[in-house]
Amino acid sequence: MARKVITVLTDDLDGGKADRTVEFSLDGVAYTIDVSDENAGVLRKALDPFINAGRRLGRGGAETARGPRRVPGSGTPGMNREQNRAIREWAVSNGYKISERGRIPVEVVEAYKNR
Repeated sequence: MARKVITVLTDDLDGGKADRTVEFSLDGVAYTIDVSDENAGVLRKALDPFINAGRRLGRGGAETARGPRRVPGSGTPGMNREQNRAIREWAVSNGYKISERGRIPVEVVEAYKNR
């Protein structure tokens, strides 16, 4: 017996026809939302100032199918070597005692982010 499955997307905002699923993340939490092309544009336009002012972490985002992506030694999801190097340099120049290798303490990462 053959089976045909048809998926119909409904816009999560207005209940109309959705054209696509949009993925985004905020504060380490990944979200998906089904929206029309018009609502996808509204979302992107609303996020543009923040995207343009922010630093890109890469295509993979903070979440993967296996949970938060962790780079060994980073102490936080989604960080890379360049970020670690910048955080270590900033920490040393701001009086933090930090090792050259290993995990960066969360309080140092938070202080760097809030500088």
